[in-house]
Amino acid sequence: MQLILLASGRGSRLKKLTQNTPKCLIKVRSKPIIEYISENFKKFNETIILTGYKSELIKKKFPKIKKIRNNQYKSTNMVYSLFCAKKHITQDIIVSYSDIIFDHNIINKMINFNKSHIPLNKEWLSLWKKRMSEKKINNDAEDLLVDKKKVISIGCKIKNSKPKLQFMGLVKLKYKDFIKLYKFFISLKNPKIDMTSFLDIAIQKKKISLRYFKTSRYWFEIDNAKDKKITEKFL
Repeated sequence: MQLILLASGRGSRLKKLTQNTPKCLIKVRSKPIIEYISENFKKFNETIILTGYKSELIKKKFPKIKKIRNNQYKSTNMVYSLFCAKKHITQDIIVSYSDIIFDHNIINKMINFNKSHIPLNKEWLSLWKKRMSEKKINNDAEDLLVDKKKVISIGCKIKNSKPKLQFMGLVKLKYKDFIKLYKFFISLKNPKIDMTSFLDIAIQKKKISLRYFKTSRYWFEIDNAKDKKITEKFL
């Protein structure tokens, strides 16, 4: 199994903190965000980091890890970055955003779950309330619907009540599903599509069946300086 880290963006909401460094190298308690994830590298046959902004700094940090640069990172999104690695992906993959810090047991469970799936956080709302106001939660968080086994919808705007579960920036794809999604992405001709919108369209068009599991284990997303402080306080 391969681990794919999406680390091409700058993270403009972190302002001065990413002026001279990519978002994944921002330090949380004196340790770059990506290092919290790198502790899992040994669990995989190979790790691939998709870079873009300040890619030379990531290359210097991980000289022995395969890096692929998204040369169009300024005008594309994570999905485009993921498929930049298409030629190098030869087996099942776990895809991870590079601006998240989470309990390593989540990765362990993903490795052992032999279906394309996503982990969903049950305690997300308590974290979001520390990050932002109720109004901003409705604008920033995303709606998510599931049945007993599968994800039905993901990535839409919250219309009424807040969802009980939230996407965590982690996806496991069986190799055959990765290839299906690659072909579907090419057919869309939309290099700017975001990850959850892409997964939602693929689900609705029946290009992929996405399972899930629920977790209460810790997970933090670092989008701005306040998120950084909240995470540091927990750690």
